[in-house]
Amino acid sequence: MHSSIVRIQNVFGFFTTVAFVVAALIAASDLIAPRTPSANVAVKDVQVVRGRPHYYSSKKEEYAVIKFSLSADLSSLFTWNTKQIFVYVSASWPNSTSTELTNEAVIWDTIITNPSADHLQNIGPVAMKKLIRSAKGKSVDPSRGKIELKNQKAKYQITAPTGKVAETDNVVLKVHYNVQPWVGILTWTPQIEFGGWKKVKGGVSKVFKLPALKVKKEEKKA
Repeated sequence: MHSSIVRIQNVFGFFTTVAFVVAALIAASDLIAPRTPSANVAVKDVQVVRGRPHYYSSKKEEYAVIKFSLSADLSSLFTWNTKQIFVYVSASWPNSTSTELTNEAVIWDTIITNPSADHLQNIGPVAMKKLIRSAKGKSVDPSRGKIELKNQKAKYQITAPTGKVAETDNVVLKVHYNVQPWVGILTWTPQIEFGGWKKVKGGVSKVFKLPALKVKKEEKKA
């Protein structure tokens, strides 16, 4: 006869095998659910100034401040296995030293949680009550994943290692996302279409140029 320890080990081994198989099936279910995100991003205002872009910056340099509008529908990314979605907007422009490289800087981001994961957000009690009310009786609130921003100021400024960004050509804004499931691997904005997973429809702004350095009035008088 097997000892009690051996029996416990057998039961535990069977349990972990079943749990692993169930988790694998849950993760694989994401491949069946179609993803058809769409987004429209447009630049509203751009300024290039000279100063300290961050409180920890040790020296003054040129940095760009962008205002943009964003209309996006990422609701198809939410399934029963979606924990939260990380959405971000980046500015991209060609690298001056290599045609194969591209400069890219994130200017804005946000996290959209599934209603069942709202407790993970660091928000106040009033906002939490609204989220709970909106999620009542729904596995996934259909309004989740829909973003409407007008003249949104970027959270982060655009800088460059050279300290100069003024009059940079061929700049575009791009919308990206990262889906974090309850079970499975992180998935990023696809570069190619795979089955029901489609690229972001739109999601790229018109090409624009960063303006010349904005000179302060004091400097003009001097």
